[in-house]
Amino acid sequence: MVLISSLLASPKLLLHLCISTLHCIFESVFSKVRFWTAGACKVSNPPDKKLDERKDQNATTPTSVNYHFTRKCNYKCGFCFHTAKTSFVLPLEEAKRGLKLLQEAGMEKINFSGGEPFLHDKGEFLGKLVEYCKVDLQLPSVSIVSNGSMIKEKWFQKYGDYLDILAISCDSFDEATNQLIGRAQGRKSHLDNLYKIRSWCQQYKVAFKINSVINTFNVDEDMTEQIVELNPVRWKVFQCLLIDGENVGESALREAERFVISDQQFQEFLDRHSSVSCLVPESNEKMRNSYLILDEYMRFLDCREGRKDPSKSILDVGVKDAICFSGFDEKMFLKRGGKYEWSKADMKLDW
Repeated sequence: MVLISSLLASPKLLLHLCISTLHCIFESVFSKVRFWTAGACKVSNPPDKKLDERKDQNATTPTSVNYHFTRKCNYKCGFCFHTAKTSFVLPLEEAKRGLKLLQEAGMEKINFSGGEPFLHDKGEFLGKLVEYCKVDLQLPSVSIVSNGSMIKEKWFQKYGDYLDILAISCDSFDEATNQLIGRAQGRKSHLDNLYKIRSWCQQYKVAFKINSVINTFNVDEDMTEQIVELNPVRWKVFQCLLIDGENVGESALREAERFVISDQQFQEFLDRHSSVSCLVPESNEKMRNSYLILDEYMRFLDCREGRKDPSKSILDVGVKDAICFSGFDEKMFLKRGGKYEWSKADMKLDW
């Protein structure tokens, strides 16, 4: 009571006491804030290594890659969806460096395509890449897709041992139809080349494959007899596909709209050839995002938007970063049979 009376009697003393009390309160609050801030800094999480590991585990493995190292071609197929928009080809050693990066990232199969891959350096550039992939990189499968017009027997003599599969594109067994499609050079017979290459594949122990694009000019054809006679290990049958900037659109080098067929027409073609055991059908749905495609600069091409949007080159940013922009649908790749017995050593073919 005495203390209270004294405080009431002395306003200065009361003011001093209030200030002192407020100071203690603020000091206590600031002390707790400093402790909390220091603690937060001390316990801040380091980079989540497990998260990075999970990202690595979820990253796409480039098991099977299609390398279109050239866009130049001597044919003018009206539906072509990888046209000669540039004439660029990487130097051989740079191409090898990229292939090594892919092998280190998990590539098991490489498919060389174009354009026409035998056109550049008369097939020597291609041959050296094929040999490098089989001998130096020890890849289980090395394959090529070609129109067959530029292949010579001496190429098989020099490089045939290193090649697992050679696919020749043939859309019709009628020469006039091939001419209409543009699957020809002048008046040379595309079919004569096809049969000649088939015999060379047999002679030099290379698995023979045929690729056909089904379109308005060949959709009513029955190819059963000829395919059975040629007996390829696989007959890939593609539905004609439109890609903006390649075979449709203002900047395209082709006008493929007149080649397009409906899903029903494609199915009717498949039904007509249902007895052909080596037939592997690929509709637009299956084909569009189920291929890992590298262009001439070793950029992955994303086709999800109906065009080919390139990533950065694997030579600049590596495979892991570039492949994130590939748009690759691995589930569809497996669904369409993209993984198969693709090494000729495992095929047990009757040569």
